[in-house]
Amino acid sequence: MDVTRRTILTATAATAALSFVGAPHIARAALPLTQPGLPFAEDALAPTISSKTVGLHYGKHHKAYFDKLNELAAGTRYADMELSEIMTASATSAEDAKIFNNAAQAWNHVAYWDQFVPGGPARPDGELATAIDDTFGGYEGFVDRAVTVSNEVFGTVWVWLTRDDQDALALIGYEDGNNPVALGRPGYLGIDIWEHAYYVDYENRKEEHIRAVLDKIVNWRVIADRVAA
Repeated sequence: MDVTRRTILTATAATAALSFVGAPHIARAALPLTQPGLPFAEDALAPTISSKTVGLHYGKHHKAYFDKLNELAAGTRYADMELSEIMTASATSAEDAKIFNNAAQAWNHVAYWDQFVPGGPARPDGELATAIDDTFGGYEGFVDRAVTVSNEVFGTVWVWLTRDDQDALALIGYEDGNNPVALGRPGYLGIDIWEHAYYVDYENRKEEHIRAVLDKIVNWRVIADRVAA
């Protein structure tokens, strides 16, 4: 299942307010929004994600989403909202597509960095491990499915561990900066597959990047907390 901007626009505002434990925590609940600091040193994810990639990804790309959002949302109805509110409120507005795109990408990346906090288990355990085994036929099946889903959406994509229309655990690909939370679904784990997330380290080896991220740097305690929330 691929999720496009058109899908986002068909979601109702009533279903676009879901969040989860570990979602972005922004110090200010009004503009200007401030990009949170990384929860680890820039070299903490190396060699899976190099310090150069983290520096560019966080310091240039992620920062740019916050900067552009503050510029676009100034003087609008979004000016007094926190980041997640801006994202969900703008998700159904075609005229505010640029605001949504930047809010969603700002939000996506905070959730992304938070899931890599070093020190947690490298594999799911407990109830989450059981759910992944039941849904994907084991952890390796889960990783294989993430790779498959990454190829189901043309162009830039995020792959999110979320829930489907039947409320079952699922990996779903979202076009551009779209995400499940804007559709009223939980976002448990997000894999950024925009080229700036991996090309410095992996060049065109996208599958290698996805497998390395899932195998080596995800803090599964964070993911389990999000699923249990």
